[in-house]
Amino acid sequence: MSRQPRITLVHATPIAMEPIKLAFATAWPDANLVNLLEDSLSPDRAASADITEVLTARIEALTQYARQIGSAAVLFTCSAFGRAIEQAAATVDIPVLKPNEAMFEAAIRKGGRTAMLYTFPPARDGMEAEFLEEAERIDPTATMESFLVHGAIEAVRAGDVETHNRLVAEAAAGLRGFDSIVLAHFSTARAVPEVRAVTDIPVLSSPDAAIDKLKRLLGAA
Repeated sequence: MSRQPRITLVHATPIAMEPIKLAFATAWPDANLVNLLEDSLSPDRAASADITEVLTARIEALTQYARQIGSAAVLFTCSAFGRAIEQAAATVDIPVLKPNEAMFEAAIRKGGRTAMLYTFPPARDGMEAEFLEEAERIDPTATMESFLVHGAIEAVRAGDVETHNRLVAEAAAGLRGFDSIVLAHFSTARAVPEVRAVTDIPVLSSPDAAIDKLKRLLGAA
């Protein structure tokens, strides 16, 4: 069997790691994965009003390291660094994916109104800007409304996945009139089964969509 291309996953928080690990185990179990965890990135981003030049340089350094070790693609799993990831992608000759770009593409292609459930407030503005950029390219009539799930990220950081999933599902259960629901972060993807159990609206997650796009880009689909 031919060797699978190396894919580096860059994590800014440990809570993003398990969902993407499980998604790969289901959708691409023989993928050659490398995990880079730099867990000071998330608190440093939370302490900053914007993505600073220093944070951008750190994202670029991680991207370039992934290229140096022979990666065929890089996938970031933290949704709060979109602009920095775009700049980092321009410094290498391999695909570099933002966490949500594939999920947003899928939601926009469904058309209409998208509801985004998010748990990490610093990520909201960047994700909304990314959605609008993708919509301009694919379908300018697509719109998105964001909803903060209070207490969810604190619960999962404390190891209480059940409470996290329940809070996300409760937020989803109250949504009406949307054509899709996107779960904003890799860490939120663990709530997909609970969310799908309480709504008939299609539910999209970052890990599954990102893997689908990587497989297409790397000829593994």
